[in-house]
Amino acid sequence: MANAIIAARTILTRLHEVMASRDRAQAKLNTVVEVIAEGLNSEVCSIYLLREGMLELFATKGLDQDAVHVTRMALGEGLVGTIGGNVETLNLAEATAHPDFSYRPETGEDKFHSFAGVPIVRRERAVGVLCVQHVDPRRYEEVEIEALQTVAMVLSELIANADLVDDEGAWGLSEAQTGPALMRGLTLVKGLASGIAVFHQPRVTIEHTVAEDTEAERQRVYLAFDKMREQIERMAAQAEFGVGGEHEEVLQTYKMFAYDEGWSRRINEAIDSGLTAEAAIERVQQRTRMRMRQIDDPLLADRMHDLEDLSNRLLRTVSGQLGTAASKGLRQDAILIARNLGPAELLEYDKRRLKGVILEEGSLTAHVVIVARAMGVPVLGRVQGLRGQVREGDLLLLDADQGTATVRPATAMADAFDMRFAKNREKQAVYAALRDVEPRTADGVRIKVMMNAGLRDDMPQLAQTGADGVGLFRTEFQFLVSATLPARERQTRLYRDVLEVAGDKPVIFRTVDIGGDKALPYLRHDGGEGEENPAMGWRALRVALEREGLLKVQARALLEASAGRTLNVMFPMVSEPWEFDAAKAVFEAQLKWLKGQKKMLPEAIRYGAMLEVPALAEMLDVIAPKVSFLSIGTNDLTQFLFAADRSNPKLAERYDWVSPSIMRFLARVVKGVEGHKVDIAVCGEMGGRRLEALALIGLGIHRLSITPASVGPIKELVCKVNAADIESAMRGWLTNPPANLRAEIANWAAARGIECD
Repeated sequence: MANAIIAARTILTRLHEVMASRDRAQAKLNTVVEVIAEGLNSEVCSIYLLREGMLELFATKGLDQDAVHVTRMALGEGLVGTIGGNVETLNLAEATAHPDFSYRPETGEDKFHSFAGVPIVRRERAVGVLCVQHVDPRRYEEVEIEALQTVAMVLSELIANADLVDDEGAWGLSEAQTGPALMRGLTLVKGLASGIAVFHQPRVTIEHTVAEDTEAERQRVYLAFDKMREQIERMAAQAEFGVGGEHEEVLQTYKMFAYDEGWSRRINEAIDSGLTAEAAIERVQQRTRMRMRQIDDPLLADRMHDLEDLSNRLLRTVSGQLGTAASKGLRQDAILIARNLGPAELLEYDKRRLKGVILEEGSLTAHVVIVARAMGVPVLGRVQGLRGQVREGDLLLLDADQGTATVRPATAMADAFDMRFAKNREKQAVYAALRDVEPRTADGVRIKVMMNAGLRDDMPQLAQTGADGVGLFRTEFQFLVSATLPARERQTRLYRDVLEVAGDKPVIFRTVDIGGDKALPYLRHDGGEGEENPAMGWRALRVALEREGLLKVQARALLEASAGRTLNVMFPMVSEPWEFDAAKAVFEAQLKWLKGQKKMLPEAIRYGAMLEVPALAEMLDVIAPKVSFLSIGTNDLTQFLFAADRSNPKLAERYDWVSPSIMRFLARVVKGVEGHKVDIAVCGEMGGRRLEALALIGLGIHRLSITPASVGPIKELVCKVNAADIESAMRGWLTNPPANLRAEIANWAAARGIECD
């Protein structure tokens, strides 16, 4: 290793001199390959740079000079293209034995057997390849590869700073990165948005790669390690999670890496080779990324992601570039760019400026998606190569409805997008005018249009939309955005604030729906982790009844917050009547205790259940006398009825909400509560779509709980509908189901001048 460090330092010193000279760009590159070849005792040294999307041979020592600027390879083509395309290192004793080997006769490389190459990386993207070759077949020593990687990193910065090649062409910023580009992903939250690209964690700009004082750089790293370790210890001390749990594993992994001597030693060795503190950390981080690409084991890959996260933290600490974009504040309308995002991180942003989110990863069931949907922020996920295509400050048009985003749009594209926005604004003005209008059908049937909420900040929309109340307040949001189990006092404050904003309008609080796909790091069930089908696993009321302390605390908080008011409480995912009875008993026990303490109590308590599990529909005669209201959760109900995971993109759009099977099931539920004083409602996305809402009214459902953004459109729809007519039509369709019920409903609406989605 000592020889490699000396060689690397010698090369870096000489490279610095070369780049500082007044020679022309090509002359500099020609000298660079000579310096590297000599320093590594290599018979061949070649530099390929990405230009116009192709890796072009820019300079070589040992290959035929006539091949310079002639030999070109696409990313993924040949050994050089494989290194650039995969951003990986190759070390081969016999180059021709590799399946991707591509012989280029003009280079005269047929006499060379061994081959080693490393990517020249800039801003996480391969912008070139540095390779060496020997006549003798042998694998290069690890110390030689280390030296090659160190040189490649510095070479990247030197090439950029010296303007050796056209900046856009050299760094792969071809038309795809400088002109308009369309990116596709998975729709996580629908909506349209435009704004400038803002990176959640802004890239750390490394200004200098070659160290002037090695000891000074080493001290900077030591101080950064101390600060980072203090942060990790503080995280662990503040957690207050109790004993055991997945959170402890996460924190232990963080601490393991933070105190790992191997990691700090590799950074020190990189400094010894002549790199600055920032460049040394980035150098080791590049190596980690390359290893991550080769890991198939998901557990090991997660651990490497933890190390990546700590490396970013260390790099930001040593450079003084701390904080996310949220801490700096958004100065104009923005689309947030991130690999992934947590719900608490999303809530740190100014909602007035944050217009949308685009993620490299993300899933339909991620906590951040749940919160973003409540905030009305469109989200596009699983956009591959996102950070390689978008630059900070680029204009972005996000169309999460279609699962696309356009970066750097042409004027015509932006104008067309603005027209869509303008039409939306016109519609919003029409809906806003209906704020104080009671939604009644043309034949006088009152439809209760309520809104869903989950955050304190959602509540002002109750007055803004004119909704009849909150038909579903998701209490789990407070749990999802918290690092610890929210204390009873904190829960009580939230519920009291919500009720005060609501005034005379009802608020239905759903008890916490966590577990399954909404796992909390501080709450774990033995045997419950890694469920193959979390939607049908240990979640919602099942968690609350097993962890009775959790439900007791929430019951007490809700009862105290509702003092002097009517409390509407609803239990999620009730499968059988005894589960409802058990949950109600917890509330009644807390109510009895509060009475004994002479506490002020709610004026009345209305208990309800969510019908999401089909089994409950078979017990309506038993549960109907016990409940004041029943809310049909169509999101989960649909996936259970069709045995189709709604988080699977291949199945998400396959089964129709207005298929005769769903409509018949809902009609049977409506009929099943006839004769009982039970308010029946539909909660979820289904009720917020105009055609689906029309179908629900046709089934005799007169209560809908939907997103605030859907309240206006549904109110407008209700006023145009004759309830008796659509109910009559629906009875006919369900008796003799048409081939396409959706089309039938759409045609029925169009004939009466009713606009559907």
